[in-house]
Amino acid sequence: MRNSTRSQIDPFIVMDVMEAARRAEAAGRDIIHMEVGQPGTSAPEGARAALARTMATEPMGYTVALGLPALRARIAQLYGDWYNLDLNPERVVITPGSSGAFILAFTALFDAGDRVGIGAPGYPSYRQILRALDLVPVDIETAAENRLQPVPGDLQGQDLQGLLVASPANPSGTMLDRAALGGLIAAAEGQGAAFISDEIYHGIEYERRAVSALEITDDCYVINSFSKYFSMTGWRIGWMVVPEDHVRVIERLAQNLFICPPHVSQVAALAAMDCSEELEANMAVYRRNRALMLEGLPKAGFDRIAPPDGAFYVYADVSHLTQDSRAFAAEILEHAGVAVTPGLDFDPLRGAGTLRFSYARATADIEEGLTRLRQFMVSRGMARAQDI
Repeated sequence: MRNSTRSQIDPFIVMDVMEAARRAEAAGRDIIHMEVGQPGTSAPEGARAALARTMATEPMGYTVALGLPALRARIAQLYGDWYNLDLNPERVVITPGSSGAFILAFTALFDAGDRVGIGAPGYPSYRQILRALDLVPVDIETAAENRLQPVPGDLQGQDLQGLLVASPANPSGTMLDRAALGGLIAAAEGQGAAFISDEIYHGIEYERRAVSALEITDDCYVINSFSKYFSMTGWRIGWMVVPEDHVRVIERLAQNLFICPPHVSQVAALAAMDCSEELEANMAVYRRNRALMLEGLPKAGFDRIAPPDGAFYVYADVSHLTQDSRAFAAEILEHAGVAVTPGLDFDPLRGAGTLRFSYARATADIEEGLTRLRQFMVSRGMARAQDI
């Protein structure tokens, strides 16, 4: 039986690294996980308790396609709390994770063959979802001097029908300030390109709050999720905010593609939004871990990094150490017992010389991982023994 050409997409390399780490653990090895972008904590206790109560009394059947009205209203309230915006809850669409939101957004906005700009390095599934939908991902090669974020000049001559940006970004953790984000929105509008803002790491910031595209324009799609700040990766629940005249378009697509988001996850997500004390405790861990990484990685020889403004990643240029980041990551896993992600996931052209380190796990894991990385790099002559 034949496969479609649309199905010929690249693997998500970090998932392959996770599987290699799982096999090592199954063989009895102790592995420190710096590869996967998920919190080491479970969903907030209040979310789990609320779901248990609801499951005892309700059948948990289908919800309406756009999601529970109470959850949509609570998310609209979040935009008032975080950004001082008066958001109409009718514009909020609950989705099966941010991945479901990307599928809905790309399907609603673009026709086959349309060109959609994405920053490189950037989240790899953008590229693969676009390809699977017969769209053309256009990698916008970002520069270190721009902290690995696109700038308006990068869009010249690209002939785009869409532009997708992320702030804080994966893998770099860098953010766009209001002027930079506004410049990209204006540049996209100048080309007649739809603007999509991936805001999944909002809430995980260190020096200043991230700017939402909705603070600048209503003529955009904003995508977010409960996976990161709310610590609910496996629950597969997200949301997006769309212009009012796009709601019915999205609703028709959601009805047919997904029927509805997972009911149980919606119940838990609604309760999670009121668990601020527990969520801020998680942030205290990320702040501590970030400080450890910014101190410890250079001592291990990984000193070409852009300090992250948000999210829980450090993206390192290791081109002076290797031109095969996938093999280098495999060597680190084999000999140091630390799982890291090769940059090829994020940048097909330059990723052979980069690695991403996640610091979303417990602080003790981060400390141990840094110790192992330093010892590994010293053993390879890539770091100084006196730095251990």
